[in-house]
Order: sequence, then structure tokens, then C-alpha cells
Amino acid sequence: MRRAKPYHHGNLREVLLESAIRLIAEVGPTAFTLREVARRAGVSHNAPYRHFRDRDELMAAVAAQGYQELTRAMIEAAAAKSDVLERLKYAGLGYVSFALRRPEHFTVMFDAPPSKRKHPDTAAASGEAFATLLGFVKDGQDAGRLPAGELRQMALLAWSMVHGIAKLAITGRLPFRSNAEVLKFGEFVIDQSLPAGR
Repeated sequence: MRRAKPYHHGNLREVLLESAIRLIAEVGPTAFTLREVARRAGVSHNAPYRHFRDRDELMAAVAAQGYQELTRAMIEAAAAKSDVLERLKYAGLGYVSFALRRPEHFTVMFDAPPSKRKHPDTAAASGEAFATLLGFVKDGQDAGRLPAGELRQMALLAWSMVHGIAKLAITGRLPFRSNAEVLKFGEFVIDQSLPAGR
């Protein structure tokens, strides 16, 4: 009896995600179809439905992947630092670096965010990223290096700052030619915002 031929993609889900990300880079997060993703992945137009119920579910998977990588980027950027404010600073720079490295993910995560109710995995990944930031801010407060106050408000302040830099950078609104210049500016902004005499 002949054995069935194996599917030619070892990991169809990953191939579809990569194809979606390339397509988002060209047409943005709202102007593509699962059929076009399938065509670019070199599979039948029905193949994506083995992993994704619809286009929104594929977008949610891209966003979840982005949040997971963002969390790792913040943790890894801060890992070499022992001072609590340096850890917060480098976590922020990790955030900006992630956006520069993964602008398509960043765009899906924040310009076309999936429904948290419909996509709990994406909501959980988003929550983990924010919880990571909360942890860095709390460490600074616990050490007496950041002002006491409502933790969530302080974390939103920190997030707003680095998110603004990241968004301006990936949309070409900052007058810098290289990612290194963007990160240097990010470092300047964060240094200005941290308490004096730290």
C-alpha cells in the first residue's frame, strides 16, 4: 500500500505567518486576503484554513507573535543591567529596537489590534508584555528610585514615551537616517525623563 506523500511545508503555520508579514510590509495590515497569503506561501487557497479560521485569526497570530517577541526584547535588553533604573531604561530601548526590527508586527499590534475577547491568546501575550513593563517600574519604586504613586499610571507614562519614539521612527517621522540614531535619541529622551541624581 502506498504511503501518503507528506505535506511539502514542514510547518505550514509558520510559512503562512511569514507570508502574511511580508504582505503586510507591502500593503499594510488591512489590505490583504488569506487567498493572497496562500498564493505567496505557494499553497492552495484552502490551506490556510487548516490553521486559521479567517483573516482576523491570522492577524491575531501575527500580533501574538509580536507581543511575545516584544516581551523577550525588553527582558533581554535589561538583563545585563543590575541598577533598577538602567534596567527600565534598557527595557524601553528594547521596545524601540523591537519596533525598528519588526515594523510589520508593531503595526498589526497597535494599528489593527485584534479583539481581545475573540482572541484570548493574543490578549494574554499583550498582557504579559505590559506586565513585564509593570515589573520594571515596580522594581524602581520598591527601590525608592522612582516616585511612589499609582503603578499603572507610571507604567503608562513610560510606555507612552517609548511607544511614541517607536511609532515616529517606523513611520519615518524622525529626522534620523539610521536605527542607531533613533536609539541614541531614545536614550536621550529616557535619560531626560528619569529622576535627576539617579
